[in-house]
Amino acid sequence: MTILFFVLLLALSFTAQAANTILVFGDSLSAGYGIARDDSWVNLLQRELKISHPQFEVVNASISGETTAGGLRRIAKALQQHQPSVVILELGANDGLRGGKVTETEKNLHQLIVQIKKSKAKVLLLGIQLPPNYGLFYAKQFRAMYPKLAKQHKVALLPFMLEGIEPEQFLADNLHPNAEGQPRIQQNVLQSLEPLLPR
Repeated sequence: MTILFFVLLLALSFTAQAANTILVFGDSLSAGYGIARDDSWVNLLQRELKISHPQFEVVNASISGETTAGGLRRIAKALQQHQPSVVILELGANDGLRGGKVTETEKNLHQLIVQIKKSKAKVLLLGIQLPPNYGLFYAKQFRAMYPKLAKQHKVALLPFMLEGIEPEQFLADNLHPNAEGQPRIQQNVLQSLEPLLPR
């Protein structure tokens, strides 16, 4: 009887811990590309939440170079492993930079959101915008994809995760924010994330 009680207590403890996980599922913009890991916006978010929402743990499952198709191949395992209560979904940039069809990217993001919601986790979708040299029509179509998906699935949306980042706060590739730009991303994300977190 005592052993059974201990096992049940352990199971309940694990469930409670898993339910307080925030999973960041993205690409190089969230993986801390080109900067020290401690300086990344994901790490800064964890530090902030330790103060404001200490019951939450942030797990970063982002991979540099990841596409929405790649994300689809690994989302089920990530959800099963971490059992998050919230997923910050940040994918699509690499699809766009490679000139992929917006319809395909949208379809993949749709399926990602469906799987996340099926796991009972809340979704915060981070929007991305492409540089104008990819063509105004393509860039406009790509930008509109995120609010369209958020409305369709009734999930939280940060329209543009890099909003407010100054030109000098990017690395030499002009695509990835440097360490100085990371606090602004963290602020952008936190503002959209906080309504999803109970106090």
